[in-house]
Amino acid sequence: MRSAILSVGTELLFGQVTNTNTVYLSQKLNFMGIDVMHHETIGDNPERMKQVMHRMLDEVELIITTGGLGPTQDDLTKEMAAEVMGCELKLDQASLEKIKGYFDRTGRTMTENNVKQAWLPAKEDGIILPNNGGTAPGCIFEKNGKAIICLPGPPREMTKMFEESVLPYLQSKTNDVIFYRMLRIFGIGESQLESMLEELITGQTDPTIATYAKEGEVSVRVTSKRKTMEEAAAAVDAMVEDVKKIIGDSIYSYDDEDLKDVVAKKLMEKGLSISCAESCTGGLFAATLIGVDGISSVFERGFVTYSNEAKEAELGVRHETLEKFGAVSEETAREMTAGLKKKTGSRVCISVTGIAGPSGGTEEKPVGLVYICADVDGNIMCNEYKVRPVSRNWIRSYTVMLMLNMINRMI
Repeated sequence: MRSAILSVGTELLFGQVTNTNTVYLSQKLNFMGIDVMHHETIGDNPERMKQVMHRMLDEVELIITTGGLGPTQDDLTKEMAAEVMGCELKLDQASLEKIKGYFDRTGRTMTENNVKQAWLPAKEDGIILPNNGGTAPGCIFEKNGKAIICLPGPPREMTKMFEESVLPYLQSKTNDVIFYRMLRIFGIGESQLESMLEELITGQTDPTIATYAKEGEVSVRVTSKRKTMEEAAAAVDAMVEDVKKIIGDSIYSYDDEDLKDVVAKKLMEKGLSISCAESCTGGLFAATLIGVDGISSVFERGFVTYSNEAKEAELGVRHETLEKFGAVSEETAREMTAGLKKKTGSRVCISVTGIAGPSGGTEEKPVGLVYICADVDGNIMCNEYKVRPVSRNWIRSYTVMLMLNMINRMI
């Protein structure tokens, strides 16, 4: 099945609202094996809506719209979809009562224009989609092998309606099932990864492999479409094993988990206490790890030793080391970790020092130069990294990923 996504709302064109709905829907549809041919965003213009819908239906079997289901005069997505599909709208009493009940529960007075939201396709023309998170019901218009699905614009309402009603509807349209796994990789760029997997990707039919670049990492999705879930899962698992043989050491998750969650889970499962000392990241590592639920069982202390004086006072870094090698050096990183270990006794101690920029770099020590040192139960690793100087925030964020990756590999 081919599909298109139509986002409706002048506020989207003005950049007043970020269109997260399209990203969400594209991911869901692709994972279901429904090809998304294109996206389009238009303002609240009824004639333009009809023109775009007609054009889309010449190319695809399914259109999903978001937005334009509200009570105001410019909310006309549903009405234009009905015209395009040649379907009739009728006042649905059950939906109207539900809208009234929503206002009663929230202690608000329902205005007359909200009745407009209860005008929905007749049973012979489509399906009404209940909105369990707001007032605007969605709907599906069906005719001649084509369908337009109208969903509300607010992301919370849209995603809830999609999961509860649209997903089962789309699954009922196919006899096949789709199973996929998302592998998360750190330390390999997308182009390099694709080259490494070229033999598997070339001529693929089922399962399929697709790579996706994200901030500082890459994901690989392995997907299979079969008659049963067992067949699809077995095919995916077999392909994952082939991928693992090629890039196994760089895969940190086989279940689409964030690196911070993977590391936190391992620390908690193994009962490994952890403390950190940060210079260039300024507490971002601690904040990232503390964002994981339950981490209080293992996270002990975090120090932000930004100045040389702080490194000496809090971690016992020798003044001579700072004078001879500088704050950004392997020697300083090692002494930061040793001092942290002595002060906290944590089983995992990690320290970082570097130049986040945009100023402060030299030819010898450029912006993006970072040293990370970790001690895990007496096993010490200290590495130098040259992070791309994209921006100050990029260097800090990517350095946190490097720290998490080091701990992940060591434990």
